[in-house]
Amino acid sequence: MADASLVAVPAPVIGGQVEMTELANGFRVVTERMEGIASAAIGIWVGVGARHEAAGENGIAHFLEHMAFKGTERRSALDIAEEIERVGGWINAYTSREITAYYARMLGEDVPRAFDIIADILRHSVFDPREIEIERGVILQEIGQTRDTPDDIIFDWLQETAFPDQPIGRPILGPPENVRRFGPQDFRAFVARHYQPGSMVLSAAGMVDHEALVRLAEAAFGDMERAAAPAAAPARFVGGERLEEKALEQAHYLLGLPVPGYRDPGYITAQVVTTALGGGMSSRLFQEIREKRGLCYAIHAQSSHHADSGLLTVYAGTGGEELGELAGLVADEIARAAADLTDEEIDRARAQLRAGMLMGLEAAASRAERNARTLFMHGRVVPPEETLAEIAAVTRDRARDFLGEIAGEGALVQIAYGPVARALPREEIAARLAGGASGGAG
Repeated sequence: MADASLVAVPAPVIGGQVEMTELANGFRVVTERMEGIASAAIGIWVGVGARHEAAGENGIAHFLEHMAFKGTERRSALDIAEEIERVGGWINAYTSREITAYYARMLGEDVPRAFDIIADILRHSVFDPREIEIERGVILQEIGQTRDTPDDIIFDWLQETAFPDQPIGRPILGPPENVRRFGPQDFRAFVARHYQPGSMVLSAAGMVDHEALVRLAEAAFGDMERAAAPAAAPARFVGGERLEEKALEQAHYLLGLPVPGYRDPGYITAQVVTTALGGGMSSRLFQEIREKRGLCYAIHAQSSHHADSGLLTVYAGTGGEELGELAGLVADEIARAAADLTDEEIDRARAQLRAGMLMGLEAAASRAERNARTLFMHGRVVPPEETLAEIAAVTRDRARDFLGEIAGEGALVQIAYGPVARALPREEIAARLAGGASGGAG
């Protein structure tokens, strides 16, 4: 029997051949050829989202994404669905605060068909008033469902409280009064302003042919004139507190701390720190607050990043009587981590991020998404090896210093929803965060 220690483990295959072409008008095409698979993922990412909306049009980027599938000059809504599903593919879209994406998955031989559908819905949607009314009802139901789901609505409140009276703080779905008002001319005007060729990226991965896609893109988008889309207003973290009393079984709790945006060198450090704090069952928040104290069923930390801002967020659900104790312990653990985060914890966090990234890259859709996003974020496709090296470079001391800085500033946002009478004041949370955050690296 062979000695297991002598079995060679191959290095992971991180990426395929990435090619990028920019058309004369600024429209970009990026592809990644993946050998050994029969499928492909293709989409067009547009650099527009909720943070690009004026107050009176909040929600229109998301509504527009819905309307893209409701018919074009040569396809009905049913035609769009049937044409992609006839070849075994699927098509979908999403809207975030900075990006709207329209994407599909299919066999490599059907990439031209999928591209034609996506290009058609972006260039030739008709915004039929009857379809608008139908989809208006769907979106109002979606808003109602979000408001009835505590662990959804509190994240909207988190963003709104962290960035009040700013586009980046508004909900992606928008308020019902806006959704009830949008009509065909509103959609056309928004598209004309924001769907500029320089703000669009065609990204594909899997069994794809770069030159063939460039030719298709030139034919479908090459006639668009180069123009600059309006820039988003800068984000300014303010922070604050929102405690909403409601007769629920649990109090849903969020603590948010400001962290850098994805263009800042501290972006990767924030992700490592967040994972060490609450990225899994071995994390210190899970171990201390759930396993040792039994104060909640679920507790986790995550970091979300935009171009110029970000939030490190801790979420937990607990009983109303335990809310104050849980919130105080979350602050204490963050402060303590700034002083005594260990090498082992950092090693584990880096391993989780590395594995998650590499496992995600096994899917063509993940590669297409990553290439488009890094092109928007940094103006270039960032090789996975570069990101992995940045993760590996985060040391214990750097993590401690980073956490001590954000915990010690006193800038935070606290949200609680449900039986919140025993919530701790924001000022007490800030003091407990700062209490152990001055320990620094050692």
